Amino acid sequence: MMKKVIILGSPGAGKSTFARKLRNKTGLPLYYLDMIWHRPDKTNITQEEFDARLTDILKMDEWIIDGNYGRTLEMRLKVCDTVFLLDYPLEVCLAGIRKRVGQKREDMPWVEEELDEEFHQWILDFPNDQLPRIYQLLEQYEDGRQVCILHSRAEADDFLMS
Repeated sequence: MMKKVIILGSPGAGKSTFARKLRNKTGLPLYYLDMIWHRPDKTNITQEEFDARLTDILKMDEWIIDGNYGRTLEMRLKVCDTVFLLDYPLEVCLAGIRKRVGQKREDMPWVEEELDEEFHQWILDFPNDQLPRIYQLLEQYEDGRQVCILHSRAEADDFLMS
C-alpha cells in the first residue's frame, strides 16, 4: 500500500493535478515543492531552509510530494515507496503550461501572468536534460519501490480510476 509517494515529470504534464486526484483518492497529505521553494513575492527560500522543510516532511509516516527538484530527488527516492513519472509528449506539456497561464493554483504561490521564456526553454530541454537522470535514478532505486511510468493523461486517469 502506498504511503510515501513522489510524483515526477515535466512542467505542464499535470503532476499537481494528478497529485490532487491521488490525494483525494488516498487521503494522503500532499506537499508541493513549488509552494515550499517559492515565496508569494516570486523570491525563493534558501536551499538550507528548503532542505530542512523537505527533511521534516520525509520524516512523516505518509505523504505525496509533487515536484522534480532534481537536487533533492535522490533523498526522496531513498525513503518513498511509490513513484509516479508522468513521461508525456513535449506537446502535451507545452499545452499544459499555456493552459495554466493566468490561473490561480493551489500548487503555486502566485499566478503566472505569462509564459516565461527561460521556463519555456527548460521544458523544451526537459526530455534530454532531465529525463535521462530521472530514469537512471529510478533504475538505481527500483528495489522495494513501486514505479509507475505513465505516458498519457488517459493512462493516468485509468490508473486513478482503478
